[in-house]
Amino acid sequence: MAFAVTSSSALHSSSLSSSIEQTKAAQFGSFQPLDRPNLRSTAVNFSLRRCSVKPLNAEPKRNDSIVPSAATLFAPAEAVEKVEVEDYETLSEELENASPLQIMDKALEKFGNDIAIAFSGAEDVALIEYAHLTGRPFRVFSLDTGRLNPETYKLFDEVEKRYNIRIEYTFPDATEVQDLVRSKGLFSFYEDGHQECCRVRKVRPLRKALKGLRAWITGQRKDQSPGTRSEIPVVQVDPVFEGMDGGVGSLVKWNPVANVKGNDVWTFLRTMNVPVNSLHAKGYVSIGCEPCTRAVLPGQHEREGRWWWEDAKAKECGLHKGNVKEENLNGHGNSTLHANGTAAAHADIFDARSVVNLSRVGIENLLRLGERKEAWVVVLYAPWCRFCQGMEGSYLELAEKLSAGSGVKVAKFRADGEEKAFAQRELQLGSFPTLLFFPKHSTRPIKYPSEKRDVESLLAFVNALQ
Repeated sequence: MAFAVTSSSALHSSSLSSSIEQTKAAQFGSFQPLDRPNLRSTAVNFSLRRCSVKPLNAEPKRNDSIVPSAATLFAPAEAVEKVEVEDYETLSEELENASPLQIMDKALEKFGNDIAIAFSGAEDVALIEYAHLTGRPFRVFSLDTGRLNPETYKLFDEVEKRYNIRIEYTFPDATEVQDLVRSKGLFSFYEDGHQECCRVRKVRPLRKALKGLRAWITGQRKDQSPGTRSEIPVVQVDPVFEGMDGGVGSLVKWNPVANVKGNDVWTFLRTMNVPVNSLHAKGYVSIGCEPCTRAVLPGQHEREGRWWWEDAKAKECGLHKGNVKEENLNGHGNSTLHANGTAAAHADIFDARSVVNLSRVGIENLLRLGERKEAWVVVLYAPWCRFCQGMEGSYLELAEKLSAGSGVKVAKFRADGEEKAFAQRELQLGSFPTLLFFPKHSTRPIKYPSEKRDVESLLAFVNALQ
C-alpha cells in the first residue's frame, strides 16, 4: 500500500522507509479491495479537505465510545495539511442522481477511518451491504438503548458474522438511566412523551459517539416520515452534532438512500439475500425500542408503528433533530414555508356535503347534549397530517354510506393549533386522526380503538354502537 509523501530537508529517505515499514493499516469489514491494487490507505488521509491544520504526528482527538482501529503514521511536525473548505451543498447537488452505491463509495473514499455507518437493526442493513460492495474498509456503530427487541440483537449477531466485522456498540450512561427510571418509572414516555427517554438512551450516547468521527452515514429516506424527512440531502454538514474537531461544521452527514423508496430498498435486500430483522415479517416496518415500536397494518405509513400515541408529525427521537424545521403558523404549527419565508397553509381535507364542519362551539354543544336526535361520528384531524390525508377517502365513503337514512351524522373537527389542548382534555385526542362516536343517549363519546381505517372497519364500528 503506497503513500504519497512530500520530502523535506528535515526528513531523510531512510527514516521515512523505516517509518512506513513499521506502520500497519487497520482492516475493517470482511473483505479486501480486490480491484484496487493501488488503493490509498484510508487510515491516513493526505487530502486537502481537512478542516484544521496540525502536525501529522498529532494524536487525533477521539472519544472512547468509538475506538479507531487505524494506525498512526508519524512524520515531522513541520509537515502540515492545507486547509480547503468543502462545499457540501454543491457536492450534494452533484450526487443527487447518483446511486446509493456511488454515494457510499464517495463517502468512504473521502473520510476513510473517520466515518462510520449508523446501524439501527432495521432495513438500514442495506447500508452495510452497499459498503461491502464498494470493496473499501468500513466501520459500523449502533446505539444499544437497553430496550431493543430480542430480534434486533439477533440481527446484530448475524450481520457481524456475515460481514466479519465487530459492530461498535454505544450505551447510555447508567446513572442517567437509573435516575430516570427511579424518578418516573419504566414507561413514563407513554404519559409525557418519548423525548426525555430518547434523550437519555439515544441522543446523548450518539453525541458522545460522533465526537470520535468526522462523518457518519445514516439510512434516512425522504419517504420515511411526514413533515421531517422530505427534504434531506444525500450529504450535508450536520446541523446538530459535532465531530472530533469540535464546533459547528465539524461533522458531515451522509444519507446514501435519501432518494430511494422503501420498496426499492427491500428489492435490493431480497436480491442480495441480506439478513434482515425477523420483525419485518410480522408487520414491523420502522423498528426502534421494544416499548415504542409496533406492527403497522396494510395502508398505514411505516412511521405509524413508532410512538403511535403522539402526533404524526413528531415522529423523530432526536437523532435527526436537524430535520425538524421551525414553522410559522400563527399558532397552528402545521404549515410549510415558501422560499420567501411566508406561511403556506395546507388545504383543508374531509370536504364533502355529507360531512358537517364543526366549530369549537359546535363540538362543545355536542358534548353537552345528553339526548341527541341522531348519533354522530366525528373525526379529529389536522390537514397537514399525512395519516389524516390517507384516511380521507375512506371517511368520505363512510359519510356517503351513512347519509341515506342511517340516523348517524358524520362530522369533522380540526383539533390542531389552539384547539389541541381542548381536544386532548375533552375529546380524548391522542394523535391524529382520532375518531369519536357520540351515541344518542350518552354525553360521553366513544373513541374508535383500532388502527384500521378502511371503510368496512369504520362502518363496523359505527354499526356496533347504534
